[in-house]
Amino acid sequence: MPRTILITGGARGIGRGIARAFLANGDQVMIADLPDGGKWNYELASASDRQEALAEAESLGEVAATDLDVTDKASCEAAVQATVSRFGGLDVLVNNAGVLQSGPIEEFSEQDWERVFAVNVKGVFLMTQAALPALKASSDAAIVNTASIAGKRGFRNLAAYCGSKFAVVGITQALAAELAPTGIRVNALCPGMVGTAMWLEHLMPANTADAADQQQQFEEAMASMIPLGRPQTVEDMGQAAVYLASAANVTGVSLSVAGGYEMN
Repeated sequence: MPRTILITGGARGIGRGIARAFLANGDQVMIADLPDGGKWNYELASASDRQEALAEAESLGEVAATDLDVTDKASCEAAVQATVSRFGGLDVLVNNAGVLQSGPIEEFSEQDWERVFAVNVKGVFLMTQAALPALKASSDAAIVNTASIAGKRGFRNLAAYCGSKFAVVGITQALAAELAPTGIRVNALCPGMVGTAMWLEHLMPANTADAADQQQQFEEAMASMIPLGRPQTVEDMGQAAVYLASAANVTGVSLSVAGGYEMN
């Protein structure tokens, strides 16, 4: 019997890859994302991104989409209700929505700091709280939180992002212990270097506006950094998310998918 998966930040990037992986696994998926990405230091998912993701996913299985702002409690509750109304329940919550801002701490704005923590940390809290009644009604429930290798190791000029992702790892472990008696498994996915907008448009700006050239420059740079010789893909993340949501005796794990760049 297919499970129902709610994926925040599911309109593009890692979230979109995770959606495709669950659909390929025979599950049914609710893609939840901002109706309009708004302004940030790189392009956030737009309504057209969500429509494109939905059209792509419809060829793979049962899928729907809903508006979501993970920093707003009412919006989180509405996304869960939309999922339950559409599919009849909820089995897996994937807390994937996230943003990144970088810069020296002495120049970092309070507004950017608060935004990073509101999305990356408060969003996990609000979505988990909203989803718990439905998850407790499932016989095979799981939560997968997208953290990062930056949640295991600090990187210069990334204090806010690293701090938020360290928090996600800690929250994952705490919830795994707290929810174990209910049978709900809680794990974290820790991506390495994935060629999404975070990297291509912000962390590693290329000397070209051509998307194909940007991707090639990114892959060449990563090939020399990563032991397995290539950057990570959204397909890698989807594969890991399906595993973490399905492994019956795995909880409290923060799984690095980084080609050997981060080992523990």
